[in-house]
Amino acid sequence: MISLTINGLNVEVEPGDTILQAAEKLGIRIPTFCYEPELSQVGACRMCVVEVEKARTLVASCCTPATEGMVVQTDTERVFEARRANLSLLLASHPLDCLTCEKTGSCKLQDYCYDYGISESDFKGERLEHALDDTNPFFVRDMNKCILCGLCVRKCDEINGAAAIEFMNRGFDSKVTTFFDDPLEESTCVFCGMCVDSCPVGALTPKESMRGGRSWQLSSVKTVCPYCGTGCGLELFVRDNQVVGVKGDKESPANNGHTCVKGHFGTGFLKHPDRLKNPLVRKNGELVESSWEDALRLVASKLKEFKPSEIAGLASARATNEENYLFQKLLRTLGTNHIDHCARL
Repeated sequence: MISLTINGLNVEVEPGDTILQAAEKLGIRIPTFCYEPELSQVGACRMCVVEVEKARTLVASCCTPATEGMVVQTDTERVFEARRANLSLLLASHPLDCLTCEKTGSCKLQDYCYDYGISESDFKGERLEHALDDTNPFFVRDMNKCILCGLCVRKCDEINGAAAIEFMNRGFDSKVTTFFDDPLEESTCVFCGMCVDSCPVGALTPKESMRGGRSWQLSSVKTVCPYCGTGCGLELFVRDNQVVGVKGDKESPANNGHTCVKGHFGTGFLKHPDRLKNPLVRKNGELVESSWEDALRLVASKLKEFKPSEIAGLASARATNEENYLFQKLLRTLGTNHIDHCARL
């Protein structure tokens, strides 16, 4: 173990752990934009800078390994002013439409500006004027609000493997986009929504969530994705008993917070008028709603009327693997091997 001191407190960490990880172990909060534990660390945003004894400059705590005997200060005047300067630079070309921004209440830039007392930038000059991109059916891209943290780029490459986006141009003209700046639909993007979930500001907004409510107006409900048997965990955001947003559940061992396009954006069936909410039983040639008890009783009575060879079952891709296993077990118990699955096209 490596022993170091942060803000006068001693802590021991594993070899290879960073200053940021050591601070988190002590419960010391260090602001970050470009940091996410499962991604490679680049120290690009410089919000997590800290002062290390005998170091010539401030260092990025997210990618600086802790060393034996290191003495760190996270809240000195020098650190405070460096973070304020970073925030002021970000605001120099960032829209201040927080009153109507969908990210209000869950925006890191907004939170840090509040913490460090920044209401407007100290730097005046040219501002970005990127056109709003709402061409795809899933989310809106407002590159004027992008702070170039690179989380979306690394998430797309390192976790999804699509590598659909990358940094383009240099300096003031830098932006995150597809190769040759083509539309997302013409890139390798699979619209999994991981980039949307990782964005710390309002640059990426799901269309299904727009005008759905502020973060403090929503309740969170954990569930399992209904689209396949993998069993990915989802976190639903609900307001007035209506689902207004979805993201992956980071505590789920099946997906660790990652989603596919169906799980993230395929919520249209929830409000569809044709959605079945109760069993239907045919009476006098018409399908009418029934209770589960009556429906199952009818199915059981009908099964008794047929020979095993006359019975067949069709399983669903939306059921879990365990449920499909039980289904085929039931059919074989009834004496038939006539079992198929809707995914075997």
